[in-house]
Amino acid sequence: MDTVGDVIRVLLVDDDPLVRSALALMIGGQSDIEVVGEAADGREGVARCRERRPDVVLMDIRMPVLNGLEATRILHAEPNPPRVIVLTTFDADDYVTGAIAAGADGFVLKDTPPQEIIGAIRTVADGDPMLSPSATASLIRRVRSDDGADRAELARVRLSSLTPREHEVAVAVGRGMSNAEIAAELYLSVPTVKAHVSRLFDKLGTTNRVQIAICVHDAGLV
Repeated sequence: MDTVGDVIRVLLVDDDPLVRSALALMIGGQSDIEVVGEAADGREGVARCRERRPDVVLMDIRMPVLNGLEATRILHAEPNPPRVIVLTTFDADDYVTGAIAAGADGFVLKDTPPQEIIGAIRTVADGDPMLSPSATASLIRRVRSDDGADRAELARVRLSSLTPREHEVAVAVGRGMSNAEIAAELYLSVPTVKAHVSRLFDKLGTTNRVQIAICVHDAGLV
């Protein structure tokens, strides 16, 4: 995503004013990120996005009037939508998997250390989905069913179609690594990693990185 003057424009959408204040204070200390607006519910967040045209939205899930899931779906359907990072507490939110389908680009736990939140904003603004290892693990625990043996066998069969390099990339995705981190670890370019991830979608029948991660976890590779 192109940013104006290399400054990432961020909109904060959360019904808790203390959360918004804390996020604004944290972001205020960054030279390459600025808060361009705030909203207290999803409907207001959509309106502010249309007015302010942020690059990244930090979106709470549980809010009055319009929840973050519906707001994300609306934004994702618009031309040139902003990147959306969902702020969540996985033990309380029932909408996380729906947020993936709605087009969320990242997930950050509300108790994530400030520097990791800042890193997530930069990663998503650069066009890479952001799933922190802790968020990925929490989400996987939520969506996995009890038929562990069957899921493990199915996952191993699906992964058997991958080349050795695609397998390495899949495992890295399962560890919650960004494209840039995978590129550095495997000595590849970021475009090459993105190409591998696209092939993983096709070969594994997945539509997002979380589904790849679940497959890798089911196979016992992470």
